[in-house]
Amino acid sequence: ILARHGVSIARSTLCDWVRDVAALLEPIAKEMRRGIMASGLVQTDDTPVRVRTGMRETRRGAIWCYLSPEVGEVVYDFTPNRARDGPERILEGYQGYLQADAYAGYDRILKTEGVTEVGCWAHARRKFYESMDTSPAEASAVLAGIRRLYAVEARAKEARLPPEAVRGLRCRESLPILHAIREYLEVQKMAALPQSPFGKAVTYALNQWEALVRYVGDGRLPIDNNAAERALRAVAVGRKNWLFAGSPAGGKRAATLYSLVSSCKLQGIDPFVYLRDVIERISTHPVSRIAELTPRGWAEELRGHLV
Repeated sequence: ILARHGVSIARSTLCDWVRDVAALLEPIAKEMRRGIMASGLVQTDDTPVRVRTGMRETRRGAIWCYLSPEVGEVVYDFTPNRARDGPERILEGYQGYLQADAYAGYDRILKTEGVTEVGCWAHARRKFYESMDTSPAEASAVLAGIRRLYAVEARAKEARLPPEAVRGLRCRESLPILHAIREYLEVQKMAALPQSPFGKAVTYALNQWEALVRYVGDGRLPIDNNAAERALRAVAVGRKNWLFAGSPAGGKRAATLYSLVSSCKLQGIDPFVYLRDVIERISTHPVSRIAELTPRGWAEELRGHLV
């Protein structure tokens, strides 16, 4: 873009700018993480990225996202592998609901007192959808039930119901659907081949059942973890262009910048306008008021001026 305007800047200089800006904005990302962990509801997911370990060598790392629907912000974390110590480090001391897929790396966290697992119906649905080729009739029956669950959620969202009203609607309409799905799965479990796609889908759903039905009891809880998956889409699309992180430190910087830009999108504000303002202000801004510079705090201040 700069070259098209006749400006020639060395790649090393551009990289140094990214490094310095990420370091400058890191305290804001840390404050965002604190707010998300204090919300009591965290959705998390991860996606693989390559990280360079030598001139011609790369290894598989991961970028994780931690999102709070109530706060409206998301933070990312880079790890040089997909080991469970990544989420365990971020979620250390966390208390509240945790919504994620069935990755075994969350098991120790979910056994911690005060952490409650919430299942994801999108993951469960995907497994039944993938079994359509081998068990079309059986899979279709389950998918029809799941479609009815989502129809209840769509009506609640369209009516903009408060959490307690959402809970009441789910208890009246979703619970009978869930009971019917459970009864059908129990019957199919006896007939389905355990290693078939449909058999694996049934086993997954029944093993996760307690977590899958937990959303009914609290109107704040989403039916699925799709918000976290959407938050990772920018990383998945981006890596097709940048291919790999130049170093573990580069991965950390990317996580910081993704945290800010993606949270701006969640707040409905222009990332460029936000970053230009915050970069100018942060060096003189009081540390005790760092929350004002998060995308959420910045957006609230802007809306206050517009009232």
